[in-house]
Parts: sequence; structure tokens; C-alpha cells
Amino acid sequence: MGSTVADNDVVGALEAEDRARANFYGLISRLFYAPADPNLLAEICGSGAAGEGGGGLYGAWRGLQEACQSAYPAVVRQEYDNLFVGVGRAAVTPYLSGYAETSSPDRYLVRLREQLAAWGLGRREGVFEVEDHISGVSDVMRWLIQERRPLEQQREFFEVFVYRGAIPFCAAVHKTPLASFYEPVAAFAAAFFEIEKKAFEMLDLARAGDT
Repeated sequence: MGSTVADNDVVGALEAEDRARANFYGLISRLFYAPADPNLLAEICGSGAAGEGGGGLYGAWRGLQEACQSAYPAVVRQEYDNLFVGVGRAAVTPYLSGYAETSSPDRYLVRLREQLAAWGLGRREGVFEVEDHISGVSDVMRWLIQERRPLEQQREFFEVFVYRGAIPFCAAVHKTPLASFYEPVAAFAAAFFEIEKKAFEMLDLARAGDT
């Protein structure tokens, strides 16, 4: 009762924003989980713009689309293997424990597993990647959004288990000379994570102003 067209528009806008957030997390997860195949490259190329302007997430998205337009799947696969698989040791590890807590990565992984267990989440049978893989934590964020978990839960998981490791991981991809296609992939991921961080900070400020 008492709802107006404007109220409904706000709700719809918020739902659309959350759908977009979940989709971005899903895309980041997919891009780092396995080499981009022709279908994924085509989908990214055919997608619309991510916002407006020339910098930030918009610029990073355009950079990713341009990389997909000129990408050859076989070359992307080889680059992925060289970067994240390697022989003996990957050039850039996609596991975030070492970035988030350089002195005690095991503690990070233990806390992550405890949190996932508390939510009833865990690795599927046959999945060999450890839970702190960049794709894994991105999937958890997508799940939190899709399950409409409170923003406070989303913010805490993001700050503790995503942002602290994902930003230096993206920087490591950017730094290595082996990255060509995955440099704009990392730039896009980092731009999105920075927007998420600012959004959660604005939420904290808004709550502080209400007290």
C-alpha cells in the first residue's frame, strides 16, 4: 500500500543494478577460470557499453571488447596456460591467499573455507581448483547477490576475501610481459572491483549519517 510509480521505478532500478553486478562477477569468474572460447569472445564483442564516459569501468570494458575482437582462441588458450598454469609453477597464480595475506596465506584459506561452510557452500565434486581461486570468490559474490543476501554480508566478504587479493592479482597480470589478451581482462576486473569498493564505502557513509 502507498507505493507509487516512482517507488516501483527505484526498486526496478536497484534490481537491474544487482543483476548487472552479478553478471559482472560471473563474467570475471568465467574469464579467469578457463581460456575464453569463440562463443564467449563473440558475446563480449556483441554486448553493449558498460556505463558512459571514457574512463573507469567504461574504458576498461571497451578495452576488453577490443581485445576480444582481435583475439584468436588458440592464442588465448596458449596465453592462459602460460600465465595461470605453467610448467611447475604459474607465472601469475590465480589463487588469492598469497596476495591477501603474504605472511600467512593458510590462515586466509582456512577462514574462507569456514565462511563458505557456514553458508553451506563448497567445491563441486570433480573441481580441483582451491576455494581461493579468483573465479571461486567471484562466484561467491555472484551467489550472495543473486540470493539477495544483506549488503553487509556482501561488503564483508568482498573486503576480506575478494578485494585484498584480487587487486594485487590484477596488478600482477598487468605487470607480466606474458599478458596480452589477459591484460585488458585484468584491467576490466580491477576497474569493476574498485567500483564495488567505492559503492560499499558510500553505503557505510550513508549508514553513518543516519546514526
